[in-house]
Amino acid sequence: MVTLMTIKKSIAITLLSIGLAFSTQVGASGLGPVISQGYEIHLSNFRAPATANGGVSFQECEDCKRMSVRVTSGTLYKVNGKAVKLKDFKKAIAYVSDRDEVVLTVLHHLESDTIEMIAVSL
Repeated sequence: MVTLMTIKKSIAITLLSIGLAFSTQVGASGLGPVISQGYEIHLSNFRAPATANGGVSFQECEDCKRMSVRVTSGTLYKVNGKAVKLKDFKKAIAYVSDRDEVVLTVLHHLESDTIEMIAVSL
């Protein structure tokens, strides 16, 4: 004889199983796979791209390995929260005197191995 308690337990076990199966598919954190990595880089450890389809070079720290990653025409450049063109971004960072005090945020898309965004507050 099937009781109401047995039905409730069966539903709870089923929902729990579905939840566990879903969490193992989307990654260990349960939030999905990591597709981008953000870095905070001192301006002194950063080299801007020469062209819109060039590459950036940066180190997370003085002892860290230097990384070179390609930018694309879709890369977003921000200065003080405002989206700007690459030439304006390069002009803004060119005149910074104390490059060890200014920090950039670089967002690296891991799957395509390209830079999605570079932002700086001056």
